[in-house]
Amino acid sequence: MEYKRTTYLDKLVAGMGSDQVKIITGLRRCGKSYLMNTLFKRYLREMGVAQDRIVQVDFDGFRNKALRDPSAFLAHVDERLAGEGTCYLLLDEVQLLGEFAEVLNDLIRMDNVDVYATGGNARLLSKDVVTEFRGRGTEIALRPLSFSEFMEGYDGDRRDGYAEYSLYGGLPAVAKLVGAGAKADYLKGIYDETYLRDIVERHKVANQGDLVDVLDVLCSGIGCLTNSTKIANTFKSEKRLGPSRPTIDAYITYLEDAFLFEKAARYDVKGRKYIGANSKYYATDLGLRNARMNFRQYEETHILENVIYNELRGRGFSVDVGVVPARRRSANGASERVTYEIDFVCNSGSKRCYIQSAFALPTDEKLKQEEESLMRAGDFFKRAIITKDGPMPHYNDEGILMLNVYDFLLDPNSLDL
Repeated sequence: MEYKRTTYLDKLVAGMGSDQVKIITGLRRCGKSYLMNTLFKRYLREMGVAQDRIVQVDFDGFRNKALRDPSAFLAHVDERLAGEGTCYLLLDEVQLLGEFAEVLNDLIRMDNVDVYATGGNARLLSKDVVTEFRGRGTEIALRPLSFSEFMEGYDGDRRDGYAEYSLYGGLPAVAKLVGAGAKADYLKGIYDETYLRDIVERHKVANQGDLVDVLDVLCSGIGCLTNSTKIANTFKSEKRLGPSRPTIDAYITYLEDAFLFEKAARYDVKGRKYIGANSKYYATDLGLRNARMNFRQYEETHILENVIYNELRGRGFSVDVGVVPARRRSANGASERVTYEIDFVCNSGSKRCYIQSAFALPTDEKLKQEEESLMRAGDFFKRAIITKDGPMPHYNDEGILMLNVYDFLLDPNSLDL
């Protein structure tokens, strides 16, 4: 089974001919090398690019170890630049190339060179693309398989597919494995061997136990408001000495840099400003998160929220947690201040929508509770409620788009109905 990764391939194609280095970043094992060296290379060949105009160098291969030296690499490239037409450089694990930023910045000044690269997240992060390439690098952040991509290779109905996807995640290698045991063993094995080792080596973490403790707190609390002070207090409540608050902040940053978690900050919808220290953290891949929890802590409400968050990010939205301060009358008639929460405030250019994640709406009271938070936003942007199950997409009497998660995930235009 081959996953087409059309969204990301289109981004590489759109960047052809620009004076930028196109750098694919993202979680390890999510398919960066395959996207560039197989899917994009195939596209070039289908478009008539001659094989000798494509220079592919895999820097993590033993045979190419000598090419990690900048002078040797440039000599290797120069030999292949002779001839007519653009030369496409496909450079895998480019962070292993010595002085890679200076070398690639030099290459893209040449008229007949188009440069594409993958960067291992242990040593080439999103912020590195900005600082190292000084505006000459374009990041293409690859994510694990979306649910619609996952279903391309799933032999079963969408409900069974969702159950497997929300449990084992969207790493392509995991999706191709057969059997629950094989999937679980793979996920558990690569966490320590790959992701944690990357973080420890890059940041020279002295106390790996404290890092793991912070990781486990975030895994356990996906979709819950937290901050470093709360985490430090959690350790204290367990009557044990944990890392300091600044250290916890650093560890959280490391986990974000490794693409294991993403943060959604609290945003005052009416005040149009970010507020408070609390944020929510979502797992980039739920399979990795569930494996870290030994597949024991599987709360469907938080899992659903995390799935929706990842889909929104994959569609290009920036996502915040919405806060709407308001006043209302209490039972005794007194005015009281309350805060309503909108699960997701989603922005993409001039487009905005508000979304509530609700596992189920068993009563009218529960529905009204979800509706009220959305209606309190006080503007006219689209509002939607996404549930686990439910009828076909429709607008209710309050003008709110009602969706079940399957229709939301499988239709890329589901929010445009």
